[in-house]
Amino acid sequence: MRLIMIDDDADRGAALAEALELHGHQVDRKHRGSDLLLAHHGYHAVILDLTLPDMDGLQALRKLREVSSVPVVLLAEHADERSIVLGLHNGADDYLVKPARVAELAARLEAVTRRVGVASIARGTTVISEDVRVDLAARRVEVAGQVIPLTRLEFELLRVLAERPGIVVSREQLMDCVWGNSLLAVSRKLYVHMASLRAKLDRPELITNIRGYGYRWGPDPYEAAVAANMLRAV
Repeated sequence: MRLIMIDDDADRGAALAEALELHGHQVDRKHRGSDLLLAHHGYHAVILDLTLPDMDGLQALRKLREVSSVPVVLLAEHADERSIVLGLHNGADDYLVKPARVAELAARLEAVTRRVGVASIARGTTVISEDVRVDLAARRVEVAGQVIPLTRLEFELLRVLAERPGIVVSREQLMDCVWGNSLLAVSRKLYVHMASLRAKLDRPELITNIRGYGYRWGPDPYEAAVAANMLRAV
């Protein structure tokens, strides 16, 4: 498993990284929250210390969650209920008290990455919405039975949205997933390629622009549930 560890304790962090490598993991160490935000791509999980030199660990976690769902295990000095709840509410997948026991940390990392893997498999490789069929594995899109040619970037935008039906995806997350840099979120690249994708699909109701935030594939699940209840009441 490829891991990134963000901590500011040189000796303890080095010892923990070495122990995890003996368990067969590859560990890259960084020391600042800003390092995590720039270098989280390509890792199976993150080990994040709450004490960092440039920002609070929870702040780094919140910023990471704006652009990535990579599993995160927090390391903290205290195990009080408030600290644990804050960590989990801000997007952590698990929480350990320092000094972490290596075998337990390794087991928890395996557990959180396994949960992510199961969720990914459950989504399947084909998404069907109305008469639009998106084969994620074959990178093939059909509308009303006709194959729609998309550029690589258009398909990547569609993939990010279609994998999360009914969920609003922020502009920052789209930029991070497709271009690998959420700092480019204000660029016109996103708007240009998204406009082209929507025009090619010719199904404006399937990609909703959430003004000031991002985009959603498919209907709002809350509105759909309300409509279904109204139909049952008739």
